[in-house]
Amino acid sequence: MSFHMLFSGIRNAFRKDELGLEIMHISLPTTLALAADPIASLIDTAFIGHIGPVELAAVGVSIAIFNQISKIAIIPLVSVTTSLVAEEDAVEKLQNQPSETEMLIHASSVTEETKLEVEQIDPECSTSSRNVNRVAKLGHDKSYIPSASSAIVIGAVLGILQALFLIFTARPILNYMGVDYNSPMLKPAQQYLTLRSFGAPAVILSMAMQGVFRGIKDTKTPLYATIVGDVTNIILDPLLIFVLRLGVSGAAIAHIISQYLISLVLLWSLMKQVDLMPPSIQDFQFGKILKNGFLLLLKVTAVTFCVTLSASLAARQGSITMAAFQICLQIWMATSLLADGLAVSAQAILASAFAQRDYHKVITSASRVLQLGLILGLVLSFLLFSLLPFASKLFTNDVAVLHLIGIGIPYVAATQPLNSLAFVFDGVNYGASDFIYSAYSMILVALVSIFSLYMLSSSYGFSGIWIALSIYMSLRTFAGFWRIGTRSGPWHFLKENYALLQ
Repeated sequence: MSFHMLFSGIRNAFRKDELGLEIMHISLPTTLALAADPIASLIDTAFIGHIGPVELAAVGVSIAIFNQISKIAIIPLVSVTTSLVAEEDAVEKLQNQPSETEMLIHASSVTEETKLEVEQIDPECSTSSRNVNRVAKLGHDKSYIPSASSAIVIGAVLGILQALFLIFTARPILNYMGVDYNSPMLKPAQQYLTLRSFGAPAVILSMAMQGVFRGIKDTKTPLYATIVGDVTNIILDPLLIFVLRLGVSGAAIAHIISQYLISLVLLWSLMKQVDLMPPSIQDFQFGKILKNGFLLLLKVTAVTFCVTLSASLAARQGSITMAAFQICLQIWMATSLLADGLAVSAQAILASAFAQRDYHKVITSASRVLQLGLILGLVLSFLLFSLLPFASKLFTNDVAVLHLIGIGIPYVAATQPLNSLAFVFDGVNYGASDFIYSAYSMILVALVSIFSLYMLSSSYGFSGIWIALSIYMSLRTFAGFWRIGTRSGPWHFLKENYALLQ
């Protein structure tokens, strides 16, 4: 049945109807915002590279540590926040709709004299009229979304905890990552990581607010905030690094300033749209966010373990194999940014539709984003097959590494449709608030994939790792099809509404 959803009406995938425009308005700014950070990081790296090779390597290790620890908190928090905010926003709009209609009727047809007459005839009607007038006065009031306030508080707390953790454990973590006590990288790496840690509250807080904006289907504001922050970072880098001669500390300070600027822009914009002060502490939604966030933490851990294990197995086969694997892996993962935009649009639209019990929109939205994901994957597959054999020389001139990259290209390119569908299915599952299935199915997929990685890498080497990763993505995609196809969990409504699939 889920295959029917995928291919039904695929000719209309690019149709510019209301749904198509809604998907585009959410996914395009999201994709651009996701792409802005890696571009800014490349420019950042270029400035640091002019300090020296030791500093560049040291900062590279520190950034990897910071990003990996941040990822553990960010992905669950953003994903859960997006779904809960979208649901609450949709419910609030649904509840306010009758009042808005009544307000328009009274505003257009009831004069002051008529209201006085009505008051004399029927006091209850007068009361209703006064309520309508009260609504009219509050018509421009900000939305109240409990999960928005809750996510911001949790984001701030997690950011402070991460900052404290990294500040006090920077040296032992760097030692664990291979930066020894006598290494020339230790001092600049510890200096950068410790300073960068002060920006952790801003990083996680800004991502929590991005989750809120995604939930209310506003992805342009996070894009603008990201651009402002990244441009500030790029301007400050040369000033602090070279003019003030702060070295790697200057790079860290520039990044911290840019992150707090992003947070301030987002907070200022959010306060204009959403009432962030709940009536009482009981209105916070800490339980929902923490419960579902923990489930997604399990999923993130399973995903991270599979990818980390594949890199570890490649490293065991030597530096040549590891170099080729890293290049292929970075290309393989970079293309996912394009699918992430579709995943975010799927999550926001489906969460709203489920909250309103608009099952027709649930089906049409899920079908459309999956179709777009499949088409995107096929296009990426064609481009990578065509360009990678030539573009791989941009990454290295080593003949042995290029030979292995040539072996990996068919796997990297051929799995693009699977990758795109898997990422979009994540958005579909999150939009349906199907966090339990997302977590447990991913754990099962990870167990099978880990077994495949060990077995195939030992038998087929470099190719075996990529065969196992192809199995891993195939299973993730299959898990998405299985949930809808069995009409289980949030998709149980399909048992009584089979006509929706026609």
